Parts: sequence; C-alpha cells; structure tokens
Amino acid sequence: MITASLVLFQNPPELFGPAMQSFLDGVADGLLIVSDNSPTPLQHPLFAHDRVRYVHNGCNLGFGKAHNRAISLIPEGSEFHLLLNPDIRFDANVLPQLRAFMESDATIGVTMPRITYPDGALQHLCKRLPTPVDLVFRRFIPSKRIRNWINSRYELHGLTQDQPSSVPNLSGCFLLVRSRLLKELGGFDERYFMYLEDIDLVRRIGDQAKTIYFPTVSVVHEYAKGSYVNKKLLGYHISSALKYFTKWGWWFDRVRYVRNDKVAKLISSRGLNDY
Repeated sequence: MITASLVLFQNPPELFGPAMQSFLDGVADGLLIVSDNSPTPLQHPLFAHDRVRYVHNGCNLGFGKAHNRAISLIPEGSEFHLLLNPDIRFDANVLPQLRAFMESDATIGVTMPRITYPDGALQHLCKRLPTPVDLVFRRFIPSKRIRNWINSRYELHGLTQDQPSSVPNLSGCFLLVRSRLLKELGGFDERYFMYLEDIDLVRRIGDQAKTIYFPTVSVVHEYAKGSYVNKKLLGYHISSALKYFTKWGWWFDRVRYVRNDKVAKLISSRGLNDY
C-alpha cells in the first residue's frame, strides 16, 4: 500500500484539489492524510472521499510537524509513503512506476521523479548537500555570473536525465519514502518550522539507504519560491539555515564532502554508473 500526506495552509482549493485527485487516481487502495494548518478548516469535496482522512490542526504547526502528525496516522500495511506538496499534479502512471522501481532494489530508501514547471521545463531540484555559500550567501552576491556558477554547481545542472542517479539532496515537494524507514527516523526534525526540513530528512535517510533521482517519470510543480518575494518567508528560510548548519556543520562536514564528491564524479563520468 502507498499512503500519502499533504500539508495545507490557507491554500486555494483549485491548487490542492489536483494534487489530491492525482494521488487518488494513481493508487487503488492508498490513504491520503490531509494535515491542515489553516486557522479555520479548509473545504473541498475530496475531503469526504473514503480514502482521504482530513485533520484540522487548529494552528500553524509548521511544515515538518504537520507532516509528522500525518505520518503518525499511517496505517499498518503501508509500504511506501508519499510526501506531497499541494501545488503538484501528476499522471496515474507515476506512483506505480516509482513503486516498481523501489521494489526492484530494497536498498533504496527514497526516490524523487523528474519535476517540471507547467510549461514542461525542468526544475533543478536535485542538489548537492548545501554549504553556507550555496544556501545563503548566493542570494546576496551582486555578480550574476558568480550566482549562476554557484547555482549550476549546487543544482547539479550536469546531471543525466535519462537514467536513475544517486543524489544527496532531493526536494520534499514529492518524495516517495519507505514507510518503515520514515517512522524509524521519526519523520521530520521539528526544529525547522519551514524550509530545509526536507534536506535534513533526505540526509538522514541517506545514512541508511540510497537516495535516488528517477527521471523516467515526471510530475508538474507550480513552485512559487515564496521566500524570494516574501520577507517573512525569507526570515523562516534564514532561521532554518542557521539551524541546519549548527546541526550538521558550517565549514567542516565530512558527510557533505563525501556525498557531494560522489555526485560530482557521477556527473563528470556522464552518469555511467549503477547509482
């Protein structure tokens, strides 16, 4: 069984409705748990669906904590759990193919498909584990040429798009995780209110299993990049970055070095490995 969790906060129904329908169309028996952080309950006809469980949290718990509440409700029998953003939509073949891929290799702990913008352009959401330069300083460097160089390196622009690759940092907008492993790890680190909780989670999964990019199938992501235009969200982003680097290391982080070096070598070899 594939289960899923979807965190909402004052999102318009026309945005999250397609995400819910995509999941329900993609699995025959899976349960979708909607964890709503909105101050007043949101409304949607699919909340009454027999394979949807709606939970109103009554306050904004934050992204990771709201997902954790849903994860605590995963029923027995769930083999894989989908962490799903409300601004996602996808075809019915996506989850069966991702499931088959993970079932083919028990060492895979999490996988992410190809993520595109609505116009079909690739979103570069496969990344290195971040350094402070990658995550914070690049936003304030005045030189566009330097920013582009940092982005190209950090976002793995040279990564092959025609076969699976081992990638140390996958986006939390759409992650299929082994349910057992997700529960063993305790889900998201709730010290992050918003942002970087997905990097932290995928990194911890990577301590025990493979973290794989699977570009054979794709999903569409609206991807607003809210912290680039909203000062409050930018504050959350900076706060999470401080927590992340304090936890894992600012300049000296051996795990970061090893995993980033591995993916750099993968790109230089044009992806010619077995991930």
